Amino acid sequence: MTQRLAGAASRATTRRRPAGRRSLAVLGALLILVTACAPGRSGTAIPDGDAAAAYVSDKFKATLERLSDDLGETEPRRSTHRSFTRIDEKKADSTITAIQVGSPPSRLYKNHSNRDSSDYRDYFHPAGSDVEYTYLGPVYKTLAPTPWVSQPYTSGGYDICFWGGYTMVCRMLDTISSSLKNGHAAKQAKSFQDGSIELTAEVTLREFLKQRVVILPDWILAQITEEMQNGIIETKVRLDPEGKLKEIRMNGLIEADGHEFEVKEHYQVLDPPTEEDLPKVPPKDQVTALTTDAEIDDYYNRMGEITSSGG
Repeated sequence: MTQRLAGAASRATTRRRPAGRRSLAVLGALLILVTACAPGRSGTAIPDGDAAAAYVSDKFKATLERLSDDLGETEPRRSTHRSFTRIDEKKADSTITAIQVGSPPSRLYKNHSNRDSSDYRDYFHPAGSDVEYTYLGPVYKTLAPTPWVSQPYTSGGYDICFWGGYTMVCRMLDTISSSLKNGHAAKQAKSFQDGSIELTAEVTLREFLKQRVVILPDWILAQITEEMQNGIIETKVRLDPEGKLKEIRMNGLIEADGHEFEVKEHYQVLDPPTEEDLPKVPPKDQVTALTTDAEIDDYYNRMGEITSSGG
């Protein structure tokens, strides 16, 4: 199983439904939870998670609008998300790098396999452009006669969770929020000397898969038994001293019914980028323009054949 097992996500990334405001609410709940717990001694647990959750529930609505504004800002952002999944000997391992620069922002996200250097796609939307460009790695060279493909850009009216660079991190936050609401998570908050806060939760593999943090083909999902789905994935969320999201780790090794399922997800915010971190708009002779629904559907159908061929 290569990184392409999760390739259906690439199609969902570009032709996905809007995430709406639910993921903003998720981050709001997490930020309020750790704020309610602070301050505490460096590196030590601070008030009981259940008590903190009860306390902050009344504060949630008043804070959500502010959080929505924070996430909607166009400040420069750079992040990476390393995603590793293994079931028995089959593995998927990829890194998404997301970059946002300018106001209105230009956005770039790179989806690269860590197992095959020729397996990658880079998605670039220049500020104000009515098209999004995709740079195709060698694995996808049969999809077009040029290295770049363009198609109409339709994501401008949605929140940042709709952008491919942040889709997976929003789903990670959805997983944590849903687990907390269902009472399935053991919660703990810690403060550190630098003013950062860390929240620890335990989520089930069932919720992890339900929220589509990783997207697996049916032939893999069929091997994940009910007992395995009850297995635990330890999750840590870290916020910087200003209360902004800094890092998420989700790690779990689940062994049951003769199978092993291993998850390692690591999202982290890096130093802000500059315009120099973005590619140039490609010349027209290097771009295959997809303009009709039929052309776009055919492109994704053929991509799906490639991404599902790693079984």
